Amino acid sequence: MTTYLLAGGGTAGHVNPLLAVADGLRERDAAASVLVLGTAEGLESRLVPARGYELLIVDKVPFPRRPNKQAAAFPGRFRRAIAQVRAHIRAHGVDIVVGFGGYASAPAYVAARREGIPFVVHEANAKPGLANVLGARRAAATGVAFDGTPLRGSEVVGMPLRREVMELDRSARRDEAAEYFGLDAARPVLLVFGGSLGAQRLNEALAGSWADILAAGWQLLHVTGERSDLADPEVSGYALRRYVDRMDLAFALADLIVSRSGAATVSEISALGIPALYVPYSVGNGEQRLNAASAVAAGAAELLDDATFDGDAVRQVVVPLLGDAERLAKMAAAAEQTGTRSGTDNVIALVDRALGTATRGR
Repeated sequence: MTTYLLAGGGTAGHVNPLLAVADGLRERDAAASVLVLGTAEGLESRLVPARGYELLIVDKVPFPRRPNKQAAAFPGRFRRAIAQVRAHIRAHGVDIVVGFGGYASAPAYVAARREGIPFVVHEANAKPGLANVLGARRAAATGVAFDGTPLRGSEVVGMPLRREVMELDRSARRDEAAEYFGLDAARPVLLVFGGSLGAQRLNEALAGSWADILAAGWQLLHVTGERSDLADPEVSGYALRRYVDRMDLAFALADLIVSRSGAATVSEISALGIPALYVPYSVGNGEQRLNAASAVAAGAAELLDDATFDGDAVRQVVVPLLGDAERLAKMAAAAEQTGTRSGTDNVIALVDRALGTATRGR
């Protein structure tokens, strides 16, 4: 029996691909032991046990960004985290570590190397995090979601996706999706969303332009986010939802998408072959713009600037696209060739390869 330790967490961008691979490993071999390493503070502390996996805890030790008291304490705290992971590896007889970035991954990579077992790195963002940059230097294999991600020895494997997205037949589910959201399956739908918490910029832009979208003959499915107080006009053809737990049905209904460009969002939209207009979040280190780059280069998507995205931008850029059937068809055709639904299987293939190499080396 093989024992896998999957390390990562903190955000959904790390936890969701980790869980997709965990599910894939468990479905392939019910006898395999799949464990997850994370922190007590991250999103994984809730999502991992809810999915039925044992969560092993490691201290959260952020990398210091400037010389201060935290920086002085970092070496000792990091050594303690490594020791915690090594104890988990020994106690559970772990055969391989698979890291997805985040606070749990860095000590996991070092612990695996010191325990003499292989480790594999998966990077979801086009701009890699520090833990994975360091881990890729000694990894048995490194997979990335996007072409051009600067990680040593990496290969493009795509993003491990949620099974409900990976197996989605959009045309077969369109009628069900239309009924679920109270829209007309025979009319085109623009899907706008900004993640579980929403995107204020997108919400404000739509508040001043939704009528123009409906006037163009399209319907609007607008997921505002749970914190939004945007009023629902309650008109036919406009479905406003604070939160949607069936994004597979939202994707089944979408003929065009306007959204942020987080790694998982771009990967899912590309895998499903849906044309998109991305409005990268301007705060951070620019990774959202980079995440969308391959889809944009392929002609499957376009970028809009966050700073100037408002009601006028919707009227001047989005609405004309809604009326350009030829351009939309070209974007859709390009989108069909851009993404992959095999990210989970591809990462598992990396893991198998690393295990096989380690076995032959013994």
